[in-house]
Amino acid sequence: MSSTILALDPGTDKLGLAVLAGDGMVLHRDVVPRPLLATTVQEIVTVYKPTVVVLGDGTGAKSFQTELERRRLLPQNCNIVMVDEYRTSEEARWVYLREHRRGWRRLIPLGLQTPAEPYDDYVAVILGRRYLNKTKTR
Repeated sequence: MSSTILALDPGTDKLGLAVLAGDGMVLHRDVVPRPLLATTVQEIVTVYKPTVVVLGDGTGAKSFQTELERRRLLPQNCNIVMVDEYRTSEEARWVYLREHRRGWRRLIPLGLQTPAEPYDDYVAVILGRRYLNKTKTR
């Protein structure tokens, strides 16, 4: 498997996570309760062996980074990179709604709909792709 990216959207109660291949393809995504952080990240690291962890730079990101480092949840050669989180929640909401537009939902404008479940994993995908786009332009 080529290099993979673990993208995290940290929150106080839950976190969105996504594993992306180097070309941006989503290999895994999930919304995880915060107490399951350690076991989930350890499973992801074991299966996908990410070389980079991308964190949204929003509120609490620094303390989340400190927690990851303090608990030694990542391999030593894995870099943590902060990515601009501006408007990712809004963008993720639209992506989620477009992907889940089935049945009666097709009749209602997207702007009037609300996601039926947390979509923090979609935010993590956007963060990961922002990182990939940023590294491609260098």
